[in-house]
Parts: sequence; structure tokens; C-alpha cells
Amino acid sequence: MYPNGMPESVWQAGLARACREDAGKEREREGAAPMDDAREPLWAEPLWAESLWAGRLGVPSVRRWWRGRLRRRPGRAAAALMAVLGVLSLSGSALASAPLGSIRGSAGLAGPVVALGDSYTAGNLVGASPAGSSPFGCLRSTRNYGADVARALHAASFVDGACNGATTASMARSERTLFGTNPPQFSYLARNDSLVMLTLGGDNLGFTHVLVTCTLLSFIDPWGAPCENHYAGGGTDRLAAAVAAARPGVAAALRGIHRRAPRARVLLLGYPDILPVSGGGCWPVVPIASGDVGYLRGTEVRLNRMLASVAAANGATFVDTYRATIGHDVCEPTAIKDIEGLIPTSLAFPFHPNARGQRVMADRVIAALH
Repeated sequence: MYPNGMPESVWQAGLARACREDAGKEREREGAAPMDDAREPLWAEPLWAESLWAGRLGVPSVRRWWRGRLRRRPGRAAAALMAVLGVLSLSGSALASAPLGSIRGSAGLAGPVVALGDSYTAGNLVGASPAGSSPFGCLRSTRNYGADVARALHAASFVDGACNGATTASMARSERTLFGTNPPQFSYLARNDSLVMLTLGGDNLGFTHVLVTCTLLSFIDPWGAPCENHYAGGGTDRLAAAVAAARPGVAAALRGIHRRAPRARVLLLGYPDILPVSGGGCWPVVPIASGDVGYLRGTEVRLNRMLASVAAANGATFVDTYRATIGHDVCEPTAIKDIEGLIPTSLAFPFHPNARGQRVMADRVIAALH
């Protein structure tokens, strides 16, 4: 429960509504057409939960209260949610300290090492996060895989341009966060860069928000496949379509990196294994319905295959982090899991790599460089 007895689901739904309202205002300022329900991005999907949980479970007064708060101070409501997630992560950190991998680097590089991309690169809440001079909302960590690689390689300098929520559009355009604006990620590049690493594409699917939606749906039918029915029940798999739609943007990002950092080796990392590779998951510890585990796992595999193909076609090295993290998914014990679940048990954002997972990703980068 959240403040004043508010159910967590109502809190999440309210945040999604605030995000959509803010996005609508931004589109109006830019002169873009309003976003109708048929064209809502995948990250807006949890909005359905407001009517389901707040309307059908008999808490209309809470819903009215929440809507009023969001209309008056949406930014503060969103900030409060971030604080709650941070507290959850910090409280879990006492249960276990994430073991580190065994990175072995090589001689120092001539030029800077650069990390770009989304929250899987930024390392949300892992170690000292947020860190550096970045916008607070980017949630960059001093212990993300990019920083680990730079230390292992004895890099003369390390530039971290990654940002929570980054999509392929964030490479060429500024990205607004809850706290500050990140400049276009291409602006972090220079002609003398030696190495550029990135994870990219997951937020084009709104994958974290998809997982939140699937989590909420699991309480309706924990042994069925309500999430798959939601995203693919109409004959068209919207997540598969989103993977295909992200392909041109990822390709454009790689080409843009090559133009701005022509001497750099470019590594595009795949996403680590989030859910078990077999079986029906571990509901309710991680509330994903048993029938949806395979569907979501298949979506991630499809995304990684697309990234590997795009990397090969655009002069980049694909780094497979999926196989190295099998058996270390969200359902594993705290001592061995690389990815945290909905309620983190060590420092990390929900459904994101913890310090151990970031170190495994760094290990794979080092292996790819040899």
C-alpha cells in the first residue's frame, strides 16, 4: 500500500495518466496532432488498470483523490513513485550484496570509451545512481557495465550518455526526463573515440511498461495467458510488430555513431535473460502469469535476434548477454540472480540488471573485444 492506503495499482495507473497528459501537452507545444487511443504508445498500456482496479474494486473515492492530485502536481506524484522504488531497492540491498564478476581488461585505449543507450546501460539505481553531471532523471550509475568496462580497459576517459527511457529517437533528439533534459546522445561522441557500447530498442517496445501491464493482468488469471491475450489476442502481435518497427531506428543509430566516431569499435549489446527459459515462472513472487512467461520470453528473444541482425548489417559487433544470464533470471535466489523482479532484493530498478548483472554484461563486452 502507498500513502493514505492507496493501492499500488492505482498509483501506477495514475502515474501513467500523468505521463500521457504531459506527453499530450508536449505534442501540443510542438504543433503535433493529439494522440488518440488507437495510436497510444505501448508505454501507455497500464492505463487500463485504473478502471479495472480503482473502478471495479470499489475505490472510486481514491480514484477521485488521485486524479485531483495528478492534475495539480503530476511532477511531484511521479517523483514520489521514483522515491518509493528507490526505497524498495535500498531496503532489499541489506539482504545480499551482488557478487562481482571476473573482468579482465587489457592495455589502455588511445581514445575515450563511450556508453550510450537506455536504462540497461545507465544502470538505474545500481551503485551510486544517479551519478556525475547527468540529468537526475537519466539515473546513470557509477557501476553500470560501461563504467566497469572502462575501468577494466584502463581507459583514459569514460563518457556516459545513457539515459533511462531512451529510445532510438533519443540518439538524435533531446530526451526529457522527470528531472532535467538529456541532450541528443550523438552529442556525446567524438572523432577520437575508441569504443562505443550501447543497449537500444527495448524502450521502443516500452518493455518495462509492458511488464508492469502483464504483472497487473496476472492477478486476473495467474495460470492463464492474459498478457498474451492483451497484446496478441486480436490476431496481430503488437509486441512483434513493435520489434520490427524498431529495426530502422536501431540501424540509423549505428550509422550515426559510425559517422561521428569513425575510429571507434561499436558494440551493440543484446538484453540479458529476464524470465526463466523453461517452466511457468514464479508467480506470485514475480507476478507474471504462467502462460505469459513463454510469450514474453519469446518477445525478448525476437528483439535480440533483430539487434544481432542489425548489428551485422551496419558494421557493429553484437554482444550476446542473454546466454550468459540464463539461470540467473528474476525467479532465481537473491544470491545468484542477475535481474531483479518487481520488488528488488538488491540495488537495481525493477526488471533491470543488478550490480552482478551489469558485471556479467561487462564481461561479455570484454570477451567480444578479444
